[in-house]
Amino acid sequence: MIDERLLSVLADGCFHSGQELGERLGVSRSAIWKQMKMLESLGVEIYSVRGRGYRLPRGLDLLCEQSISQACHQQVGARLKRILLERVVDSTNLMAMRDVQQGSAAGHLYLAEYQTAGKGRRGRTWVSPFGCNLYFSLVWGFSEGVAALEGLSLVVGLAIHKALQSLGIQGVSLKWPNDLLVGSHKLAGILLEMQGDAAGECQVVIGVGVNVAMPEGEEAKIDQPWVDLSRLTSMPMSRNQLMAAILNHLIPELERFGSIGFSGYREEWQAVHAFQNEPVRLILGNKEIVGRCLGVDGHGALIIHHQGGVEHFHAGEVSMRALRDS
Repeated sequence: MIDERLLSVLADGCFHSGQELGERLGVSRSAIWKQMKMLESLGVEIYSVRGRGYRLPRGLDLLCEQSISQACHQQVGARLKRILLERVVDSTNLMAMRDVQQGSAAGHLYLAEYQTAGKGRRGRTWVSPFGCNLYFSLVWGFSEGVAALEGLSLVVGLAIHKALQSLGIQGVSLKWPNDLLVGSHKLAGILLEMQGDAAGECQVVIGVGVNVAMPEGEEAKIDQPWVDLSRLTSMPMSRNQLMAAILNHLIPELERFGSIGFSGYREEWQAVHAFQNEPVRLILGNKEIVGRCLGVDGHGALIIHHQGGVEHFHAGEVSMRALRDS
């Protein structure tokens, strides 16, 4: 386990000698060296200079439950029952699902600095270096059953889009059914998992990953074009501020969605849709369909005009690409 006291000292981005760190923590220099190796294995960039010690060139913007809570609007904080923060986990969605299976976890937020088994849609790996990006899962309860949740991932994406706009981040668009893009590069992804009654009470784990400040050396692990917030703004982005901004938009939209469903969001979502009225390629297993994307219907299904006519597609195993990128 990483020593929390060590993280607090290194967060300033300055050099600290092994002797100084050992004295502060009450451990040997050898123990400090082992902690540094552990941090490196988690993707943390460390400068080690003989005679000066260790330094994290990027510093550390550690997540803090209190900072997030204080930055949330009062009504949002009232709906957020609990924040659970772990430095290293398998994934925040797995954390949440374990609690959901043991009982109600609605209103609980799960955060991590590093995921050993982070995943995206269709089982893809979500690269999760330590203390750089935002990985969280929010559990929310709905009472109308799974069928009433059509389009939920689109509404989550729209809420995150609004949060980014509130922080001055421009140029972000939405890709059906669960990505946020800048141009053709992925900025964030959403993964929903559900537990409960198909026709009644159910809980949804809303898992989100946002690229904030991806460290060098992680590019080779990612199998698609990507971008992070550090490339979109000249000012460093506080992850605590970002998390609070997302909650301030996401929780009110979840409550509204529970009342009106997706149909009330359709026009708003299409206004920021990356491929609205664009030629696209759909991949359905071994089958491909080329056509023009006409947006989504009132249930959040994708509408494609192709040679066979107009067809509606639900998320499932469907993957969409811009034809220009094919």
